[in-house]
Amino acid sequence: MKFHGSLDVERRLILSMVLTSLILVAELVGGILSNSLALLSDAAHVFMDVFALGTSFFALKISARPSDDLHTFGYHRVEVFAALINGLSLLAISIGIFIEAVKRLQAPLQVHSTEMLIIAIIGLVVNLIVAFVLGNHDQQNEQPRRKDLNVQSAFVHVLGDAISSIGVIIAAILITITHAQWLDPLVSFLIGGILIFSAYRILRSSLHILIEGVPEGLSVQEIKKEMTVLPAVEAVHDLHVWNICSGHISLSAHVVLDCDVRSENSQVLQQINAMLNAKYAINHTTIQMETDPTSCGSGSGCN
Repeated sequence: MKFHGSLDVERRLILSMVLTSLILVAELVGGILSNSLALLSDAAHVFMDVFALGTSFFALKISARPSDDLHTFGYHRVEVFAALINGLSLLAISIGIFIEAVKRLQAPLQVHSTEMLIIAIIGLVVNLIVAFVLGNHDQQNEQPRRKDLNVQSAFVHVLGDAISSIGVIIAAILITITHAQWLDPLVSFLIGGILIFSAYRILRSSLHILIEGVPEGLSVQEIKKEMTVLPAVEAVHDLHVWNICSGHISLSAHVVLDCDVRSENSQVLQQINAMLNAKYAINHTTIQMETDPTSCGSGSGCN
């Protein structure tokens, strides 16, 4: 099994963490000085970006460790547990934002929209830079189906935060024009909604992997059909497909061979593995070859 790990990816994650941390500090200070809950909510979103980038970096380093006698599949599941923690944290922060937004609607505070607007614009610009740093990795990847999903996940987080920053900018402009202070908690509700949606997607994906569900986009019936299309294969049973982590798909199956090719097990196995790798990016398989004695005849000597 191939291991995670890329110096280029690590450098991109570190640079992104530094830039995003600067946004976090700026929005925290700006949110407090301007009394803007929307800006503080966006700061919470940025904090989750930093957390997502940090857990992605941590998971990348740990997952690169080779397997050992106690962890025969290696440490790939660390990525999944990091995503689970990330999702739960998003959920908790979004609930806190909703509670505070309700309080602000009941007792509005005077928002300094100019400071709010300046900080939000700075945040948007830096977010776009970070998105470019992370997104450019995918454009340079020569094998799109083997993209680093940790980087993709962090990229989605940063894009979500950029959208939140745009919402804060619009709110700041409207508050300056209309003096409607309720727009600030309204935008906070929208940011909380984005966080809830992100938490749902992350929790759903990580839990699906942890209960060893079939990887998204794959069909067990379709894979079985493709395997039985091979001339030497009579049937496939006990087929299981699951994720070790988001980037590693494993498969195990019992394959019943035609008796005429029972001596060519290694060639058939190579054909099956080549097909699985080419069509489904499955390259970690455990396949048991079998023959059906009832179809071979009593004197054939089949096992």
